[in-house]
Parts: sequence; C-alpha cells; structure tokens
Amino acid sequence: MNLIEAIVLGIVQGIAEWVPISSEGLTVLIGVRFFENITLTELIRLSLFLHLGTLLAALVYFKRDVIHLLKELFNYKKTDPTTRKLLNFYLIATVASGGLGAVILKAIEGFEGYVDLTAKSIVVLLGILLFVTGLAQLRRSAGGYKSPKDLKLSDGLALGVAQGISVLPGLSRSGLTVSTLLLRGFDDTHSLKLSFIMSLPIVLVGNILLNTSEFALTLTSLVSLLFAFAFGLLAIHLLLKIAQRVKFGWFVLLFSFLVIGSIFI
Repeated sequence: MNLIEAIVLGIVQGIAEWVPISSEGLTVLIGVRFFENITLTELIRLSLFLHLGTLLAALVYFKRDVIHLLKELFNYKKTDPTTRKLLNFYLIATVASGGLGAVILKAIEGFEGYVDLTAKSIVVLLGILLFVTGLAQLRRSAGGYKSPKDLKLSDGLALGVAQGISVLPGLSRSGLTVSTLLLRGFDDTHSLKLSFIMSLPIVLVGNILLNTSEFALTLTSLVSLLFAFAFGLLAIHLLLKIAQRVKFGWFVLLFSFLVIGSIFI
C-alpha cells in the first residue's frame, strides 16, 4: 500500500464510520476496485485497524462526556438520575451487543450467502420504517422527543440488539443504532451522540483487540490511521451541526434513503 492509497482509505473510514453505510464494506470495496497492490486479506485487516482512528476521534470529540461517565461510574450510588440512566443504558447496550454479536458471528460461519440476503432484508425493512416515521414526524408539532433523562432499560436492550446485529456482513453499526434511537422517539442530536458514544467499548474490543495479533503495523498504515482520525472528527462535528439545523422529520427521511441505499455499497 502506497501513501496515496493509505490516505484515501483513511479518509473513507473516517467519514463512513459515522454515516449509515458499512465502513468496512466501503473500505474493502474501494481497495479492491481501485488499488491493485493490496490483497483482500490486507484490506479487511486494515479496515478493522482503522477503527482505532475513528475510535480516537470519538474519544477526543466527546472527551468531557466520557470522563464524566467514567468518574460517575465509580460513584454510581450518588450520581444524579440522568447520569445513572446514561450509565445503565451504555452498560446494558454494551453487554447485550457483545453477547449477541459473538453468538451471531459463531452462527453465521459457512452461511455467507444466506446471511447476506438476511442482512439486506433487515436493512430494507429498517429503511421503510424510517421513511414512514419521517413522514409522520413532519406532520407533528415540534417537541415531544425523548432525551437522556427519558432513557429506560428497554432502550439499552434495544440498542444492544441493534448494535449486535450490525456484525452481519454489509450492515452499518451507525445506521442501525441511530435509526433505532430515532424510531424510539429520541431527537436527531441525541440519537447521534448516544450512538457515537456507545460504539466506543464494543469497537475497541470487537474490531481492534481481536485484530492486533494479525495486523502488521507500518508507516503507511499509521498515516491511514491519522487521516481516519482527522476525518472522523470532521464527520462527527458536521453531522451534529446538521442535526441541529435540519428539521427532525427531514433528518429521518434522509436516514431512510441512506440506509436503503447502503445495500448497494
């Protein structure tokens, strides 16, 4: 992999990680179609490694939230109700998604064709549900959306299931989790923020630690990581700004088209 290829793939990962398309799938697809010097195995391992860049981007962008949550985790009994609900949400979502993801990965071995069809069916169904939800939101008055103070244990479980299912080939973790939060009544800004932060522990364990023994670190891979980090920061910032300025219903409709369109990536 040369320097230009490393930069391009880093940029792709940095942006794709936070939008409703499969970042691994897009990184591998671009590498296979346009870069002849990288094998498929190398691309898959690189795409997993580059999650470290977007993980660091989220940690930097949400550093105050993460530090606050870690502090309050060790002061759980005395923390305020909203923070306690957030901690419960992230803990339940992480445990549920980790357990379900491991079961799914074990179960799908040898069934790639069937799994691909199932994953695409899930994506289309989710996109249709979001489209209907978006139209309904455009007809309702402003307000009435849920925020972290309204989090329930069922929200953590639902998001854990959504994140666990995203291990299926071609599915987007961000697309599934943000879509699920939107469908459960959270506004666009909180949906994005909750989804981005809840990705941190599961991405660290599932996509990085399991890949370290097989990935050979090189100068070009570090450059790719740096660009994934930089463009990951930019993508998070722009998405949150857009969410604050675009009417909620239009945001949901946009996600519905992106989710359905992701099956063609």
